[in-house]
Amino acid sequence: MNDWPDRRTGDRSERYGRGSASPQPESARAMPHIQRRPAQPRRPQTPPQRPQVPPQSQGYDDRYQDGGYGNSPDPGYDSGYNTGQVYGSGSGGSDGRGGGGRRGGGDGGYVQGRPAPDWRRRIKLGALTLVVVVLAVSISTYFWADSKLKREVDLSKVIERPKSGDGTNYLIVGSDSREGMSDEEKKRLRTGSAEGKRTDSMMILHDGSSGPTLISLPRDSNVEIPTFKGSESGKTFQGTGRQVKLNAAYAEDGPELLVRTVEFNTGLHIDHYVEIGFGGFAKIVDAIGGVELDIPKAFKDKKSGADFQAGKQTLNGEQSLAFVRTRYAFPNSDLDRTKNQQKFLAALASQTATPSTIINPFKLYPTMGAGLDTLIVDKDMSLWSLANMFFAMKGVTGGDGTSLNMPISGSTGSNLVWDKAKVKQLVQQLNNDEKVTVTGN
Repeated sequence: MNDWPDRRTGDRSERYGRGSASPQPESARAMPHIQRRPAQPRRPQTPPQRPQVPPQSQGYDDRYQDGGYGNSPDPGYDSGYNTGQVYGSGSGGSDGRGGGGRRGGGDGGYVQGRPAPDWRRRIKLGALTLVVVVLAVSISTYFWADSKLKREVDLSKVIERPKSGDGTNYLIVGSDSREGMSDEEKKRLRTGSAEGKRTDSMMILHDGSSGPTLISLPRDSNVEIPTFKGSESGKTFQGTGRQVKLNAAYAEDGPELLVRTVEFNTGLHIDHYVEIGFGGFAKIVDAIGGVELDIPKAFKDKKSGADFQAGKQTLNGEQSLAFVRTRYAFPNSDLDRTKNQQKFLAALASQTATPSTIINPFKLYPTMGAGLDTLIVDKDMSLWSLANMFFAMKGVTGGDGTSLNMPISGSTGSNLVWDKAKVKQLVQQLNNDEKVTVTGN
């Protein structure tokens, strides 16, 4: 029985291509596993034509369809022929989305063209980056500035304090401290070399809903030293009705006794204390490039070094210090000086709180550094409270503010006596946060 597959015959030992027993050459054998199809009539040869790019929607190559190269094989037949070329669609990409593109790519595929920039997204990212940077700078600036404040005055040591009213009251003190000044600076600024420090000017700034009010307290004001607790010893010193000039309270026991004396003689609660010395005052003015003032009348003073002509002029740090210290060149001495101090401080605040200073780091940081390095404040003072005080000072000359000297009724020799009735009315208006109608000297 023949165990060859169908259509196979012959001896098993006969192996094609390895010779045979017949002396005649071996003819080609039929390969039973290859299915031959009847030969198709040959068509006339035609020159090869450029293959047509198939439409994107077909998804296959029809180069071997009728009209291609010669014979048309059976539709199911794959000859495996590949020219090595890949043709993209002329109207859309290989994904059929229809956008423009370009041919190329290392893998012979279709490379999509670069999309148009998303400007809306870029603007959002830019704005977000700007916000983050501004926040980072603001936070770092806040902590830097906060670390420079000298919180040395403890108002908790002040006893028998009056009740707080509406608004916020700042006691602003200019001292004659020479701390941190070189001998050359003392000579140039004509400050002398006295040890310690005394109050050269004192003001109460009230910041409330009815507008800011700036009240100068003449250093020669006649006041009573009340019972107080020593700032260093903690010992209580009983009041004896002793009458002194206001600046003597500071000289006797520092800022805490000065606050206690002001509160006792006015009945006004002091919320915050701010003090600046000679050197710091001059540095702030120089840091902002000077302060412009309109001086109505020329004056000179050998002791302070003042020598001013009438008219508008820009004062540097040295000139500014001489301007606010001068008292002997005026007929009303200390009362005229306090008016000049109010005028100058309002101008200083107004010209410092400007966009050219705030947004310019080359002016802002030197100005803040010069001021904060020399400021002495109470332990509860925050940068926010200090900024509010500064802008309230600016508002004094902004049309909504009021400035005046403490009302004076007379004098006892060299001491100025306050008008008690007017002082009481003034304090009542401040405590109630009302518009101040009281006038001073």
